[in-house]
Amino acid sequence: MADPATTPSAAASRRPLLAFAGLSASYFAHIGFFNPYLPLWLQSLGLPIFTISLLTSVQSFTRVFAPYAWGTLSDRTGERVKLLRISAAVALVGSLGLWWNGGHWWIALVLLVMFTHTSSMMSLTEAALAHLVAGDWGRYGRIRLCGSAGFLVTVFLAGAWFDRFGMGHFPGWALVTLGLVLFATLRLPDHREPVAVRGGVHEPVGPVLQRPVVRWFFASLFFHVTAHFAIYGFFSLYLDSIGYDKAAIGALWALSVAAEVAWFGLQGRVVRRLRMPQWLLLCGVAAVLRMGLTAGLGQWVWALVLGQMLHALSFAAHHTTCIAMVTEHFPGRLRGRGQALFTVIGYGLGGVLGMLAGGAVAQQLGYVVMFWAATALAVIGSLCAWRAKVEEGRA
Repeated sequence: MADPATTPSAAASRRPLLAFAGLSASYFAHIGFFNPYLPLWLQSLGLPIFTISLLTSVQSFTRVFAPYAWGTLSDRTGERVKLLRISAAVALVGSLGLWWNGGHWWIALVLLVMFTHTSSMMSLTEAALAHLVAGDWGRYGRIRLCGSAGFLVTVFLAGAWFDRFGMGHFPGWALVTLGLVLFATLRLPDHREPVAVRGGVHEPVGPVLQRPVVRWFFASLFFHVTAHFAIYGFFSLYLDSIGYDKAAIGALWALSVAAEVAWFGLQGRVVRRLRMPQWLLLCGVAAVLRMGLTAGLGQWVWALVLGQMLHALSFAAHHTTCIAMVTEHFPGRLRGRGQALFTVIGYGLGGVLGMLAGGAVAQQLGYVVMFWAATALAVIGSLCAWRAKVEEGRA
């Protein structure tokens, strides 16, 4: 008797999952080199800290408007895969502008073009993937694990490469990794939402946003992610300022992603042991500990190692929790806009505030004070998560 797992129908059902795993791996391979080392590349061009913070905040600025616009378009057309391909192609062409040093205004324009398209890709992917896994967070974790592995490879290799050859190769890394992203989108199955989902009256998102549990969830998301932009935007610069070399910086980034990989590999076994609002609160507490360790004990390697290992909860578990809560509260025709709101409120508004305020505080008062401010934001996010848990119990 044939093994059900090897039947043609089983193989066909795995094909879309493998394609999304490839996209996750290539996309986060690009992020794994681009986000940690963009500040160091800009620094190598001779730009001051606040200008660097302005340029790195361009990504967060695009997340204020681009994901919701793309998400609304995908909800109305059902063409999530086609939109992913267009986004990847434009970002790849836009990255060619990094090869010419036309000053900070030119770099800002190039990053604006790139990020307007790449910042929408994950919300489009998550909307399609949430439908595909249908609440099986073990399967979701295995696919997302491929993204973490891609990040891990490039953050480690790029750190060693830049340490040996310098930051001048940064544009070349952007071109190659975005080429892989485009190739991965071309491997996705040509899929459109069924007519029954795409047709009919436009469903408003306002009534969902009026629910107290949803409002407190988004408030928690905002403060939690704003706090994390101390890590995303300034962790590499902070470590560089206190004497860590680029290989060590890459290793610490890689450690955080290794913790992320471990979580995504195990989450199918543990995630249902708590309700999602409970996970949200636990992740908030982990964020407070992580920011506090980084702020107070940055000279101690063991503290940085522990802080980076908390990435498993403060980012990976938090990400799964948020995707699950968005999927629960924004079903069907609301799915694309719900995932877009997750990106806009967290990584858009939270990112802009985190990068700009973080850069200003770091320039005036130093990185340590900035990380203590991030710790305070994480505390506020945890309190909002507690309120979301309370409201969920009342519903």
